[in-house]
Amino acid sequence: MRKQSLIPSPPSSESSAKNHIRHGTRSFRNTSLALFAAGFATFSMIYCVQPLMPAFSREYRVAATSSALSLSLTTGILAFTMLLVGNWSDRLGRKPIMVWSLFMSAFLVLATGFSPNWDVFLLARALLGISISGLPAVAMTYLNEEVHADSIGIGMGLYISGSAVGGMSGRLIAGVLANYWGWHVAIISIGVISLIAAVLFVRSLPDSLHFSPQHVSWNGRVQQIRMLFKDSGLPWLFAEGFFLMGIFVTFYNYLTYRLMASPYNFSQAQVGLIFSVYGVGIFSSPMMGHIAGRMGRRKVLWMAFALVITGVLLSFAGPEWAIMLSTILLTFGFFGGHSIVSSWVGRRAHGAKAQAASLYLFFYYLGSAVLGSSGGYFYSGWCWDGVAGLLIFLAASGLLIAWKLRALPPLTSISSITVGEAVNGPYSGKPHGYQNAH
Repeated sequence: MRKQSLIPSPPSSESSAKNHIRHGTRSFRNTSLALFAAGFATFSMIYCVQPLMPAFSREYRVAATSSALSLSLTTGILAFTMLLVGNWSDRLGRKPIMVWSLFMSAFLVLATGFSPNWDVFLLARALLGISISGLPAVAMTYLNEEVHADSIGIGMGLYISGSAVGGMSGRLIAGVLANYWGWHVAIISIGVISLIAAVLFVRSLPDSLHFSPQHVSWNGRVQQIRMLFKDSGLPWLFAEGFFLMGIFVTFYNYLTYRLMASPYNFSQAQVGLIFSVYGVGIFSSPMMGHIAGRMGRRKVLWMAFALVITGVLLSFAGPEWAIMLSTILLTFGFFGGHSIVSSWVGRRAHGAKAQAASLYLFFYYLGSAVLGSSGGYFYSGWCWDGVAGLLIFLAASGLLIAWKLRALPPLTSISSITVGEAVNGPYSGKPHGYQNAH
């Protein structure tokens, strides 16, 4: 008896052209709108607490380290939960998981605004880390399954643009509202905005046409992960995500300290406005995605790291305009690089897209946690020069990997053996009811 593959093989380019969403169509516009709204809501809900930490310390009488748990608890749980979400979405479907994630997260943010004490507040933020994990990894998987290969770069770029706008707006909106009406109103407002975005998402996003339920045991899932790490490109792409997010978070974490110290002496409000540079990601993500779609990802990724290195080098200069320009260049390179790498992961994962996306985002947020905190030792010892030196080393490592990936064989010339075939043996047929996944 022949063995059934856990993961179906990629379709032919002919079936992809006929069945997948393409740029310029109404379905593509609806998909882009839905995922832009989802990215906006997701990162608004995660990062809206960052400018409010001093207010939490005052109201709940907790130290700054405890106040920081309002963000680190959410992102830490998010990183690990995303490893499980891929399995759930393989069973339940992409869109249902994302819809549940957005609505549940919006209600948790609303509840956070009414927290009677610090313990309840942290519990709500911890639960948010679980609920919100259903969106980032599955959104990438949905795009890679439903959108044509020629349009995936633009689609992924627009989703990441929404994430950039959300990360920026969540901080700015919460900070301004808290200044006039308190942090409770600020967080409740973010919850209402996110609820509206969730409604827009469920009304706009097309149903999955290329999803086939996969009932894989946990042992089978471990085998999938092992096979993903045997791919000649995926482990390097996971490392690129680790470096990109780690560099980005470390840069912003300690830039605020530098600007509030002499000779700049920025106020807290002025430092907060630095986050408006996130708006650069609105343009860099789709732009770099479009360029990568035309020239090839392996020929473009190194440019993103080159921009990051240029930005860090410029930050050594003293004038404020040089520091602002360095921030813009680094931010442009980060969002562009993230757009390229995240879409590339989905393309190389064959059928194991959800698991690959979860692994990529796990390393992505792990970079934020590990490198973002490690940068503090360099700042304490050598001030900004120490941080910038660390960032150049990390970015140079990412650049070397990007250069190595230029020689990576394209999908058309690598083995067509899928993860499932490697686990269960060859399979020449398809499961009943299976639809090709690109």
